[in-house]
Amino acid sequence: MTLTLNLPAGIESQLHREAERKGLTAEAYAAQLLEEWLKQERIERNQAAIRLLQSFIDEGDEEEQRETGEFLMRALDEDRLSDRKLFPWNE
Repeated sequence: MTLTLNLPAGIESQLHREAERKGLTAEAYAAQLLEEWLKQERIERNQAAIRLLQSFIDEGDEEEQRETGEFLMRALDEDRLSDRKLFPWNE
């Protein structure tokens, strides 16, 4: 994919300096920076989801959670085109 960016002069010169220092072209260094940033964003979103799920576990009533889990497994097993169960141990 080709992407054209119009960078302010200061950022462009800094990008070229850092790329040269790392032995890369400005384009390769910019691509590397974007890849690292996107990876970090993905990690942060995953961590936020993990924290949310953990809060459900920490704050919930164990019996209610067990009943809800069993209900969800039964509902998923009943709403299948196949006769094969997703959760055969939950019978």
